[in-house]
Amino acid sequence: MQLPADYHMHTPLCHHAVGEPTEYAASAVALGLPEIGFTDHSPMQRDNFDDWRMAFDDLSEYVEKVRKAQREHAQLTIRLGLEVDFIPGHEEWIRELAARHPWDYFIGSVHYVSDSWDLDNPKKLSRWKERDAFEVWSMYFERLTMAAESKLFDTIGHADLPKKFGFIPQRDCTSLFTKFLDTAKKADVAIELNTAGLRKDCKEIYPSPAIVSLAYERGVPITFGSDAHAPGEVGMDLSRAVELARRVGYSQRCRFIQRKRDFVPL
Repeated sequence: MQLPADYHMHTPLCHHAVGEPTEYAASAVALGLPEIGFTDHSPMQRDNFDDWRMAFDDLSEYVEKVRKAQREHAQLTIRLGLEVDFIPGHEEWIRELAARHPWDYFIGSVHYVSDSWDLDNPKKLSRWKERDAFEVWSMYFERLTMAAESKLFDTIGHADLPKKFGFIPQRDCTSLFTKFLDTAKKADVAIELNTAGLRKDCKEIYPSPAIVSLAYERGVPITFGSDAHAPGEVGMDLSRAVELARRVGYSQRCRFIQRKRDFVPL
């Protein structure tokens, strides 16, 4: 199987990844990947917003590290991206980031369901036990829908992240999924099949097969990502993500160049 582009990778600048971009690129070459993209966690307006993203002063260094990987691995197509948190009220900051460098694409992600709770943070796992799972999922998908509607992003990352620790609502969440996907289709934004969920407690690709099937029915485009935080995770389980995509009917994936999208066969 020809693996797709791995469009979700991090660097040590986010403080919870290891290995330099040139090492990730070497892993991609060894795997025979056709293309990769770096998407480290973007800065916030306040550097002390949390402890798992690059500082604003690191942004130029991040770009140069990716450029170095491009120079040292010229046989590999390497894209420059960012994973950008969508938090209501921060839209202008995202536009400022977009204007600073010649990005190829932005992944829009929701980690925060409030200004103080990043729901995938293991340090804050206890908060899940204080809340109803359906309430949290509803808050999350409300923000994810807003992220898609904003048109600030090229693809939406790990679209059912709240399942990471295994907190699954007993109630049917289909209406949450369809509202998000209908919005993504209207906004012409892709969603990502992210294999990191297979390495988490949920043991499932983000998003679930049910969501991927609903996305295909609506004509929502897709990208793929390992969410690698180490060179050894590059391309991990992408073959399983491709199998899922093909099983529900997908035959092509997105490619991004300078925030422009086209499609290539899957």
